[in-house]
Amino acid sequence: MLYFPRIRSLRESHDKTQKEICEYLFCDQSLYSKYERGLRIVPVEIIMKLAQYYETTTDYILGLTEEDVQE
Repeated sequence: MLYFPRIRSLRESHDKTQKEICEYLFCDQSLYSKYERGLRIVPVEIIMKLAQYYETTTDYILGLTEEDVQE
């Protein structure tokens, strides 16, 4: 599984806008939109911050597991 649909799914399931996530990540909304559409590779640091924000694991974001909650 590709990871970019998962970061969009996480955002939507938490009822967050791209703008809210961009404020947390300190990035431009057009850049984040490209992450969600798979047009740009998401840096490891961003994946780690998203995992912390959503209280999940980087493995879940990367599609390596279906478990979406940190233990």
